[in-house]
Amino acid sequence: MLNMIFLFIGTTEIIVIAAIVLLIFGGKKLPELMRGLGKGVKEFKEGVKDVKEEITEEAPARPSKEDASKPKDQEKAPKNE
Repeated sequence: MLNMIFLFIGTTEIIVIAAIVLLIFGGKKLPELMRGLGKGVKEFKEGVKDVKEEITEEAPARPSKEDASKPKDQEKAPKNE
């Protein structure tokens, strides 16, 4: 439901919101706020990346389709060349 609200925000609404934020926080404080927001987003992305890496490292390796179709006896038998 909340995602649907953000789909209908246009350019005019974004400009109005930016103007209100500028009036509330002022021109000097706004760069500091955006810098902090950027650092937070960066840390969040790094955390998500770390979690994905941990999941892929801990997940057992899946056999490929070729390996699954071979009988186990063929896998162990040495190749004659």
